[in-house]
Amino acid sequence: MKLKRTDFPPDFRFGAATAAYQIEGHSFGNAGPSHWDTFAKGPGNVVGAEDGAIACDHYHRWEADLDLIRDAGFDAYRFSTSWARVTPDGRTPNPEGLDYYDRLVDGMLARGIEPYLTLYHWDLPSALADIGGWTNRETALRFGDYTDVVLDRIGDRMAGVATLNEPWCVAWLSHFLGHHAPGLRDIRAAARAMHHVMVAHAESMERMRARGQKNAGIVLNFEASYPATDSAADKAAAARQDAIFNRWFIGAICGQGYPEEALEGLRPHMPACWEDDMARIAAPIDWLGVNYYTRGLLKEDRSQPWPHLGSVTGPLDKTQMGWEIYPDGLREVLCRLKDDFVGDLPMMVTENGMARDESQSNGNMGDVERIGFIEGHFQAALDAIAAGVNLNGFFYWSLLDNFEWAFGFEKRFGIVHVDYQSLKRTPKASYHALKAMLYR
Repeated sequence: MKLKRTDFPPDFRFGAATAAYQIEGHSFGNAGPSHWDTFAKGPGNVVGAEDGAIACDHYHRWEADLDLIRDAGFDAYRFSTSWARVTPDGRTPNPEGLDYYDRLVDGMLARGIEPYLTLYHWDLPSALADIGGWTNRETALRFGDYTDVVLDRIGDRMAGVATLNEPWCVAWLSHFLGHHAPGLRDIRAAARAMHHVMVAHAESMERMRARGQKNAGIVLNFEASYPATDSAADKAAAARQDAIFNRWFIGAICGQGYPEEALEGLRPHMPACWEDDMARIAAPIDWLGVNYYTRGLLKEDRSQPWPHLGSVTGPLDKTQMGWEIYPDGLREVLCRLKDDFVGDLPMMVTENGMARDESQSNGNMGDVERIGFIEGHFQAALDAIAAGVNLNGFFYWSLLDNFEWAFGFEKRFGIVHVDYQSLKRTPKASYHALKAMLYR
């Protein structure tokens, strides 16, 4: 890797990221069932009919995993608490789960690692799914209670806290496209979820402000959305995708409201009096987490219901997910956020990474492509900084190969290989390249 730590600002943070359900093992520690446990039981929902019951067994192996973070020279660790572990019934605190996160955070600090907490990374307690989950406003209110429970225990030691991870995935991908739990394909459910996740963010932010929590924000995912052709129809399709994927959430947070290109389809299905929540949703945040993986090439497809979207496979090299490798899109996204939405607000890249089929490496963990992917996106981050973006950190996704949601254990994003039979961890070439770059 040609880039060096010293190419970045002196206080720039490098970190690794994970999510609770993907690594911990949900059958441990008195965790309650989540909607991912039940979604995984549905036919065809998850590759290999796999689930997160064991995952990477991080629940028992967290000390060695934190050693990997420390030994690579990372400054920070972005982790999530599991709502279903903290309050198995969606309401009542679970002492065993809270004790686990207490130990985990103390373990980070003992190793000189800054803890960056994400409160919700998709593991909704089944008890709340039973009342409609994100289609029910009550879930947003319960999220405020959950915020207090978690931060009562570990909030004093957090370097930063994010309310939600990727609300587009929580709401649209899961309630309209049906790819993730709860697996709905229902525009009315999607419209309600698209709004209620933002009410949950507002509720959580108000709880954090009331307690004086430092460095509170949210993590959103973005793509660089382009029309597949210069036709007016494809340009309009790209604008609708951009409105739903990119602008809905950040626009609301920045006081710009929901974009009209999205409301033209969602407005008839929105919850009553949704407009009354917009001022709360637009309350200031301290930082923005930016997740970026790829670009989208959009075309109009009138054979599909609104928003009439189709996609075109681009010509660039692909990851194992089939996503184009387009590092410059990260620079574009960050610069657009600065210019159109957040100004000088601190931002961090909170997820960026690639899935790769390691069978092509002949078992030697020589993931050269991943090293190139990382360096290309690091350079895009540097280009954004040079353009005036207030970018303060970069978290690679992910530390470990893990349960990759609907893709099961098939897709491997980690810089550390996990043998899912023995659960042995083996650092890959990308881990060692990062260590060489980061170690002081």
